[in-house]
Amino acid sequence: MLDIQNISKTFNPGTVNEKQALSGLSLHLEAGEFVTIIGSNGAGKSTLLNAVAGVFYVDQGRITLGEKDITFQPEHRRSQVIGRLFQDPLKGTAPTMTIEENLALAFLRTTRKSNPFSRISRRDKEQFREKLALLDMGLEDRMTQPVGLLSGGQRQALTLLMATLTTPELLLLDEHTAALDPGAADKVLELTRQVVAREKITCLMVTHNMSQALTLGSRTLMMADGGIVLDVSGAERGAMTVDDLLRKFREGTGRALDNDRMLLSD
Repeated sequence: MLDIQNISKTFNPGTVNEKQALSGLSLHLEAGEFVTIIGSNGAGKSTLLNAVAGVFYVDQGRITLGEKDITFQPEHRRSQVIGRLFQDPLKGTAPTMTIEENLALAFLRTTRKSNPFSRISRRDKEQFREKLALLDMGLEDRMTQPVGLLSGGQRQALTLLMATLTTPELLLLDEHTAALDPGAADKVLELTRQVVAREKITCLMVTHNMSQALTLGSRTLMMADGGIVLDVSGAERGAMTVDDLLRKFREGTGRALDNDRMLLSD
């Protein structure tokens, strides 16, 4: 479904700030797989998601989604079939626009329609309300309120709904609960689990929480130095502990993991 072949990316080549962010990385996801990605800062996690989303073009390699080569497809074209959530709840929504208007923009973008709002039918609005009700946050009764009035958790839940309003071929989650308080983070994670399972969405989720990486989805990757050092699924993953992850990291890189944020996460 998603096939990444030998991609590499170097930023600021030929300068003192040269940084190889991805190095010969290959990855294949089957349709419907929910894969978690973990690694320390600078491992290449967000860079991988940016490469798939089309934020930049890779220096070498190939990215295929479904049967289509998207290696050099621009980001706005990929966004029609790729949903994405960021760590910052302020990203992904327009704060001065209403909940209904934000949903309309997401719907029109993914369904390749034009002339926003004039093409939104009464039935479309009813469906927006029905989808909002599934979030169990009361947002279906606040459709005419600006998104800027929502809490971080509410905005992130809305962004999740916008990203999956029309089922995407691929969903990219870049530590999308890291900036939320624990209660809101748990709520958004549960909503994520439900939506991905219900719609059978192929998903890549970056997280700093090693326990989440082993319990969410069906497969876990660990990244370091722009590559994948661990790819585990099935019974092996089911029996794996956080200590096992740390040991595998040492075996794969020759050094101990020293990222406090990951080590101190629940």
